[in-house]
Amino acid sequence: MAFEIVKPEDIERRSMEMIASELGVRTWPEPESSIIKRCIHTSADFDYADNLVFSEDAAKIGIRAIRAGANIVTDTKMAHSGVNKSRLTSYGGNAYCFISDDSVVAEAKARGCTRATVSMERGAALNGDTIFVVGNAPTALIQLNEMIKSGRVKPALIVGVPVGFVNVVEAKELIMEAGVPFIVARGRKGGSNIAAAICNAMIYYKGEV
Repeated sequence: MAFEIVKPEDIERRSMEMIASELGVRTWPEPESSIIKRCIHTSADFDYADNLVFSEDAAKIGIRAIRAGANIVTDTKMAHSGVNKSRLTSYGGNAYCFISDDSVVAEAKARGCTRATVSMERGAALNGDTIFVVGNAPTALIQLNEMIKSGRVKPALIVGVPVGFVNVVEAKELIMEAGVPFIVARGRKGGSNIAAAICNAMIYYKGEV
């Protein structure tokens, strides 16, 4: 078996070339194209070419918000760890994950709800524009929808890509009808790695928006 010799610094470029080749004639406008390809690169799953759904100008709105110093709130420490925080802070924003905070754990237990629910409430209390990024917990999306309806929060963007079975599909559909900008992986697929990939695609994007 022969292996292609690729220098470490060229691996991502070569991977993107292979992705583009396999996609063939399928194209999307930028910056949606960069986001879709980075999700495929992260997962080696070409289904993201079909199941990623963008509200009108959502990708551009997210990039503009990041460049203007928006914060990112994730539902998992894994997604939080995957976000390029040094690049994000260079724009003036910060990445937060409240899921393991002692006060969040205690409040969730007292209320009989998930920590993700309380975490979204904590995110809603931050000053300035906030992008909410959900890769695991559909309850986070359900809570965001409730807070949007009640006027408690107006997200700059919601990245809704939880993975799984229970309430996952339904929670994503809620966000697509919530009246705020969204990027959603329709169906059961997603995950914290996809959530971070979408964030980084927006953070890395160099084009005009």
